[in-house]
Parts: sequence; structure tokens; C-alpha cells
Amino acid sequence: MSGKLLLIDDDVAACEALSTLLTHRGFAVATANAGSEALEMLERGEFDVVVSDLNMPGMSGLELCQRAHKNWPSLPIVLVTAFGSMEMAVSAIRAGAYDFISKPIQTQELLLTLTRALEHKQLKEENKQLRDTVERQKPPADMVGESPAMQELYSLLARVAETDATVLITGESGTGKELVAQAIHRRGAHSAGPLVAFNCAALPETMLESELFGHQRGSFTDAKTSRKGLFLQANGGTLFLDEIGEMPLSTQVKLLRALQERKVRPVGGDQEVPFDARIVSATSRDLETDVEEQRFREDLYYRINVIRIEMPPLRARGNDVRLIAEHFIARFAQHFKKRVVGLEQAAADKLLSYTWPGNVRELQNCMERAVALTQSESITLNDLPEHIRSFEGKTFVLPLENPLELLPMEEVERRYVLQVLQAVNGSKTQAATSLGFDRRTLYRKLKAYGVA
Repeated sequence: MSGKLLLIDDDVAACEALSTLLTHRGFAVATANAGSEALEMLERGEFDVVVSDLNMPGMSGLELCQRAHKNWPSLPIVLVTAFGSMEMAVSAIRAGAYDFISKPIQTQELLLTLTRALEHKQLKEENKQLRDTVERQKPPADMVGESPAMQELYSLLARVAETDATVLITGESGTGKELVAQAIHRRGAHSAGPLVAFNCAALPETMLESELFGHQRGSFTDAKTSRKGLFLQANGGTLFLDEIGEMPLSTQVKLLRALQERKVRPVGGDQEVPFDARIVSATSRDLETDVEEQRFREDLYYRINVIRIEMPPLRARGNDVRLIAEHFIARFAQHFKKRVVGLEQAAADKLLSYTWPGNVRELQNCMERAVALTQSESITLNDLPEHIRSFEGKTFVLPLENPLELLPMEEVERRYVLQVLQAVNGSKTQAATSLGFDRRTLYRKLKAYGVA
């Protein structure tokens, strides 16, 4: 038998005698001779079980039990008294005690009670871990999808929640990067703190540093009062830096220092202030290319890219398109107070064939428009925007100068990529959509072809 036990009794001699007995039986025993002292010890360290005398001057064992149970509900507490009665036992259990034994203490009875208490605590902890694991593996709120790509994302989010590592979320615009940041915050160790979100492209360079790190009064013309920056506003929580790829190089240097030192220096200040916040960043840019072309600092890239989450584009999520569309139909039907349920098959087929360059955001806008304008009880083909109704997927045939020509696969791909790019009048976004690439992959290939 083993466990860390806190023993409380105002009778010093009795406390020491029982401590010696329990130490010989394998417990690591700490002692206190008053309820207030015991609460301080509980604040400072973790214990597996508490054994307390019931009748003590000052704070009684019953009051101690009530306060300890409120702060540490999974901690089993065994109360001991020389005045055992059924009424007292009921009061102890109501106060949160695990069990109640009477003096004179019978060694075997106490050891049996402690064994059961430890098993009870272990079982509660295992059940909590199991519930937490199941909860983490559920799709986050507002994220809809059952495709393999989304199942992989949910699994990764469950593992990310167990760490406090810096996270970089990448993917095309409209794929739901901010929803993922919210899920990371809710499921992580910093969930009790605030989630502070900031778009790095929202402010000019001259204001960005003050927004992130704060400023002292009088540090510039309009600084009439001191102000905490976003790092300190997010203290104890999560700071979400959206579109971090848009941050100017001059600010990237200061951001890197803040992440390395876990301290910020307000504009105009002469002292650094520590912060404790998880950093989650997101970008729709190709940061690897930006690093190569010296538009983004390589050292900052590796600092923010400890764990990377790649958001799948909507066109890669198969039947999720229909599930998400129906989710938005239900939401907007409630908002517009209309009876609209689901999609007609022709409308669903068209949604599934469309390539969704604007991803989930585009689908959301499409369903809001459709629900607002429809005169039917389900969304029909005619309720969809014209550019979606008229969309037809393009097919290409790779021309060969010589039908018998045998080409390496790399050359076949190069010719096909360039043909698709020409067919969409040079639009890299449309070309990437048609090819099934994300834009970063297409840019890298075009650069290798010498046509970026």
C-alpha cells in the first residue's frame, strides 16, 4: 500500500504515533495539528488521502472537510472521532467525507478504509481522464464534417490539447482557421484565461507594435494613457495571431524576442514585463516561400511552427459539403424565421461538383443567400447563385508533339500544370483549385518551372 497522506490531529502525541504506524505501512505521511495549517499544506502540495480528527479547537474536522471538499472534490477525506454516532456520520458524509471511523482506531479498519479511499480516488481520476479523452475527440463546436481529412484534424486537435506548444494553422482563406484556434484554446491548459484574437494585417506598421506590446503614457503623440498590449491582455490564456504572414519584418524581430524571452517591452517603457499565454498563429500565405524570398524571418517561422495544423480545402472534403450546407440551412432558417429544411438532390449535386475557391466561408454566404431568397421548403437548384448553377468542371487533354513520345512523369505534370494555368488565364487560385493543389504547392511548382 502506498500514497501521500495528510494526517491532522490537535493531539501531537497521537498524531505522531499514527504517523509512525502509517509510515511503516508504506504511506508517505505529512502531519498538521490544526485545520488552518492543513489547508495551507493542501494548497502547497498534492495528497492522495486526508485523515483528520473531527473534534479540534478552532476549525473543526467537519469544517475542514467542507472547505477541502469544495476546493479538491476528488480528494478522499476520512474523519476520526471519539464520539461516534450515526448522526455525526451522516453530517460527515454530507460535508464531503469519504468515510467516518471512531476512536479508538482499529488498525485493520483504518488500513481497509484507506485502501478503499485510494482505489476510489484512482477510479475517479481514470473516469475523468476517459471522459476528457472522449470529449477532446469530439468535433469542436461549429466544426462540421465526417471526411477522412476532418477525422485526422479532430485527432490532431485532441493531441494538441495535451500540450502548451506553439501552433501554426495554415490553409486557404475561408477554411476555418479561427475555429481551430478557438478549439485549441477551449481544450487546452489555458482555457480558464481569455482568448485574444488579432489580425496582423488589420493595422499599419506604425500602430502594430503598440497594439501587440502596449505603450507607456506619453510614448507618442496620442498616448494619453498607458495601455496593456495584446500579449498581456491574453495573460493566462491564448493569443491568436491571424494572418501572421502579413506582419512587417521590423515587427517580426520584436515578436521573435517576445516569444523567446516570454517577456514584452511596452513602447516607451524601460522594463520588460513577463507574460504567460499560449501562442497560436494562422496564415493563408506560403511561409516557406516567404522565408526563401526573405519576406518572413526563418527563425520566427521555426519558433511559431512547433506544431502545424494544415486545414483541408473544402473541395477535398467530399460529402462534408452537403453536411455543412445543411448545417448552415438550419442556422439561417432559424435566423430568418423560415421553414426551410435541407437540399433538393439537384442542388446538392451541384454543390458537390463545385470547387469552392472561397471554401467554407463561401458556402456559408451561399446558404445564407439561398435561405433568405427561397420560396420553397428546401433549397432548390434555382436558389443557388448563378455562377454555381452554371459551373461545369473543365477537362484537359495533354497534347503531345509526338503521340509515341514517352515522357518522365515530372515532365507530364509540368506540361499539364502549365496548360491548366493557361486555360484559366493565368489565375493561380483557379489553377490550384482545378489541379487539387493548395496555392503553396502550386507556387513551389511554378517556381521550379521558372515561371513563378
